[in-house]
Amino acid sequence: MPPAARTATGVPAAPPSTTTRSRPRPTHHGSVTCPRPVSDPALRLFLFHHAGGSHLLYRGWAEHFPADWEVCLVNAPGRGSLHDVGPLASSEELVAYLVRDLEPLLDRPFAFFGHSMGGLVGYELSRQLAAEGRQVPRWLGVSSWGGPRPSPGAGARGTEPDGPAGGAGLARHLLPDAELRDWLRSVGGTPPELLDDDGLWAMFAPTFRGDFSVVDTWRPAPGAAPPPVPLTVFGGDADAVVPPARLAGWAEHTPHFQGLHLHPGDHFYLRDHERAVARQITESLTLLPPAPAAPPQSR
Repeated sequence: MPPAARTATGVPAAPPSTTTRSRPRPTHHGSVTCPRPVSDPALRLFLFHHAGGSHLLYRGWAEHFPADWEVCLVNAPGRGSLHDVGPLASSEELVAYLVRDLEPLLDRPFAFFGHSMGGLVGYELSRQLAAEGRQVPRWLGVSSWGGPRPSPGAGARGTEPDGPAGGAGLARHLLPDAELRDWLRSVGGTPPELLDDDGLWAMFAPTFRGDFSVVDTWRPAPGAAPPPVPLTVFGGDADAVVPPARLAGWAEHTPHFQGLHLHPGDHFYLRDHERAVARQITESLTLLPPAPAAPPQSR
C-alpha cells in the first residue's frame, strides 16, 4: 500500500495485518472469491481476468490495497466453482450472468479493474448497470484491451474486435487447434504444459474458445453511450496484441479519460508489476471525490 493511502471515503487506511493467525479465511459468493473479507468495507474492488484465465491471475493482490477495501476476484463461468455452468460464448450472456451474480455485493461503493477480456467485461458491465439505472462503479480500470474502433467500411456504427495479432486474420475462437495453441504460445500467459499436453488441452480448449468468442464477436450496441465512469487505461509498452497506440485511443471513447499507464512488458506485463499497478489503482480511486456513505448493513 502506498504511503498515506486513503480509503474511498477519504479516511486514512490502516495497514493490513501481516500475521497469519489474524488473517481471515477467504469467502466465496458465486463467481467471486474474497481472499481478505472485510465486515463493513469502504469499497469493493472487483478484478476480472483475461480470456482462458481465472481469478488466480490476481492471487496475492489483496494485500496491496487499503485494509478496509474488500478485493473481489471474479471467475467467468467455465472454471473453478463455476465449471458446471460451462463457458458463455457472448459478452451479452456473460454480462447478464454477472449482473445477477454480483448484485448482492453492489450495496456500497465499488470499482472494476479488468485485464484483456476482463477489461471488456468491466466496460460492458458498467454500461449495462448504467443502462438499467443501477449504481455504477466509482472507477473503471482497463488493462490490455483496446476497446471500440471502427470496422473497415462500417462507418461510425461498426467496430472491429481485437483478433489474432491485434485484429488481423481468423477470429481466435475459430482457429484450428494447432494454430490456436501456437498463437497462445506466442502471446504467453498460458502454462506450456497445458498447451503441450493433448489431454490437458482437450479439457481446457472449450473454455479458451468460449472466452475468445466473447472477445472476438463483441460489438457495442448501436448508439450505446459509454459508461459514465472515470476510466484509466493500463498496458505493456511491448504488447504486440494490443499496442500502446490502441490503448491511447481510449481517450476518444470515454468522456472521463483518466490517462494511460504503460509498464515494461508484453500482453501480460502486470504479472511483473502487480505492486505498481495496485498502487496506481489505489491512487486513481483515492483522488476521486469522496463516495456517498455506504448504506447500513442488514442484520
